[in-house]
Amino acid sequence: MATGFKTVEPLEYYRRFLKENCRPDGRELGEFRTTTVNIGSISTADGSALVKLGNTTVICGIKAEFAAPPLDAPDRGYIVPNVDLPPLCSSRFRTGPPGEEAQVTSQFIADVIENSQIIKKEDLCISPGKLAWVLYCDLICLDYDGNILDACTFALLAALKNVQLPEVTINEETALAEVNLKKKSYLNVRTNPVATSFAVFDDTLLIVDPTGEEEHLSTGALTIVMDEEGKLCCLHKPGGSGLTAAKLQDCMSRAVTRHKEVNKLLDEVIQSMRHK
Repeated sequence: MATGFKTVEPLEYYRRFLKENCRPDGRELGEFRTTTVNIGSISTADGSALVKLGNTTVICGIKAEFAAPPLDAPDRGYIVPNVDLPPLCSSRFRTGPPGEEAQVTSQFIADVIENSQIIKKEDLCISPGKLAWVLYCDLICLDYDGNILDACTFALLAALKNVQLPEVTINEETALAEVNLKKKSYLNVRTNPVATSFAVFDDTLLIVDPTGEEEHLSTGALTIVMDEEGKLCCLHKPGGSGLTAAKLQDCMSRAVTRHKEVNKLLDEVIQSMRHK
């Protein structure tokens, strides 16, 4: 009976749960799904991480290559993010060029990188005006069940912390790059941005970490990215219902708490990896 009601009146079905301050999957309104992270999942990448947020699964692989620094910034390298939402992860996506959601997500990740200064591009310069690193950050969704922004942001952060780059020197006689693969060092990850996403129901009710179904039924969405100092790195509000100042403040407070949870999880995983 409940399944039939959910099919015919999905919004009313959800409202009956929300009135009781819970959701059909048993979570409270402010509760995240179980989050796991696995670092170094791709042996052929220079850094990688697999993140699961409930059923939503994203893998991030980072490849480092050489390039000439940009002419207008000869002391900087590059970070190039790309998000792929293939048909493999959900029937809502089609083959072909990136759809709107993939493009929006890629731009969101680029904004997070720029605004948070997670990696200073000057740290990627090998020899000013001659040689710099390019970090190609490919994020692929393997299973889509909502809240792709949080999963991608976490996967990127975890993968960047896994990147090790070899020592590179420029031979003055030949002007060629010499790579010492025996001497590698971790990237200097300067901040730890963490995204927290909310869905708005009936223009007033806020739920955290929405599933794909909840996103579809919601009247608005909001994503807040904070760093470890509680500074706002990015705020993504793609239309929909407006929010009062008080509601926004509630979201910011939840984002600060979520940052501590994610940071603790990531630190534990990195420590266990390095002790092996």
